[in-house]
Amino acid sequence: MPTSYDVVIVGGGHNGLVAATYLARAGRSVLVLERGSHTGGAAVSERVFPDFDARLSRYSYLVSLLPRQLVGELGLRFETRRRRISSYTPVGEGGLLVDTADADRTRTSFARLTGSDADHQAWQRFYAMTARLAQRVFPTLTEPLPTRAELSRVVDDAVAWEAIFERPLGETIEATFTDDTVRGVVLTDALIGTFTSAHDPELRQNRCFLYHVIGGGTGDWDVPVGGMGALTDALAAAARTAGAELVTDREVTAIESDGVRAEVRYDGGAVGAGHVLVNAAPHELARLLGTPAPVKPEGAQLKINMLLRRLPRLRDAVDPREAFAGTFHIGEGYDALERAYREAATGAPPSAPPSEIYCHTLTDPSILSPELAAQGMHTLTLFGLHTPARLFADDPNRARDRLVESTLAQLDSVLAEPISECLAVTPDGRPCLEAKSPIDLEHELGLPGGHIFHRDLSFPFRTDDDPTPAARWGVRTEYANVFLCGAGAVRGGGVSGIAGHNAAMAVLESR
Repeated sequence: MPTSYDVVIVGGGHNGLVAATYLARAGRSVLVLERGSHTGGAAVSERVFPDFDARLSRYSYLVSLLPRQLVGELGLRFETRRRRISSYTPVGEGGLLVDTADADRTRTSFARLTGSDADHQAWQRFYAMTARLAQRVFPTLTEPLPTRAELSRVVDDAVAWEAIFERPLGETIEATFTDDTVRGVVLTDALIGTFTSAHDPELRQNRCFLYHVIGGGTGDWDVPVGGMGALTDALAAAARTAGAELVTDREVTAIESDGVRAEVRYDGGAVGAGHVLVNAAPHELARLLGTPAPVKPEGAQLKINMLLRRLPRLRDAVDPREAFAGTFHIGEGYDALERAYREAATGAPPSAPPSEIYCHTLTDPSILSPELAAQGMHTLTLFGLHTPARLFADDPNRARDRLVESTLAQLDSVLAEPISECLAVTPDGRPCLEAKSPIDLEHELGLPGGHIFHRDLSFPFRTDDDPTPAARWGVRTEYANVFLCGAGAVRGGGVSGIAGHNAAMAVLESR
């Protein structure tokens, strides 16, 4: 390994691999240092249950924000599939089914739930507004950051701007919809990985909601064929083909920079660099630089991976293959979500933990061996909301186990049979269920506080007139040649590659 490179990238997650490929193709010498035994970061596929040939997307699991532009420019062999069913929310002995391919069926489901057509009409108007917003905002994410005024002109819709960028989202939801279930389904997109209230005056919920409804210019959340690891495997191959050097099992321990040259130290050595791109949280970057750390962020999600012998039966007459094909909401009524937030904010686990489930194998069975697929087995991914890291501080494992138990009890309350009866079982009698708390994510992935976005998301516009490339592309740090290239960059978050692309553009524009 040479002693110096044009660019050293700290962290081999998907953003680091995107940046490496763009820079190596531009003729830069690039080294990627990854602390783990393989690249991919949180976007990996693994045999979570070794006795079964099923490769689950262990951490991140759906794709929305990845621009097709990046897939094309990098020449990736990577495919996603659209889900016909957007969501299903069980309510009593019925439920709300949103079928994107059948407007009449969705309208009928709304009418059965709410007793009128008013909320369905409001739903159509509201999501027509977010669709226009997505078409206008999403293309800006791979361009230099616009100012607030410039982005407002791009949006060109005063009502949408007010609803998303100015007022707490709860005000808009309450003014637009009347039914508690409908309100809750809308609010969930503002809470994924974000611990906050519908009425947070700092608009954290609005920022989260924005990124969840603009992906791909449509807001669709698609299934990665072959699992999330198919993307990062393709990215690693592209980076190597371009000439980047990828080195695993190398944990970076420190970074020193004078703004012109930098030294990156790792276990067993050090390497010089003209630029350093850090695919880690700002809190972690401060530790590496030896500078005062920002306030540690706090993740707020519970992730449960499951392998099933079969899908569970529902109380409703809806086919489980449809109910679980989209996002299956549990305990996510509007009032229930706010109650769970208030309870967790005081340090108490939510009495009725809200969560949502996704079934990869209904859309893409390729992550199962032919034998498991023929047996009718499926994977389920449960994502629990309002479970901040503070709930696990005293006894992480015990707190996680208790929360898993109460979360699965909430799931059982809307099923016609316990989920435990559907789980696959290992030869030694263990159910195929794995749970990850924010504390687990911090230990396994280096996410401070388990925050999946590295820190609170930011609106995708500039807040100053700094003319430097790093500021223009939203990847600036306090050092002129050290850039963020992960989820903590402006316009980072989610599996998108946008932060990696933008960091690479900033390097190529730098002198």
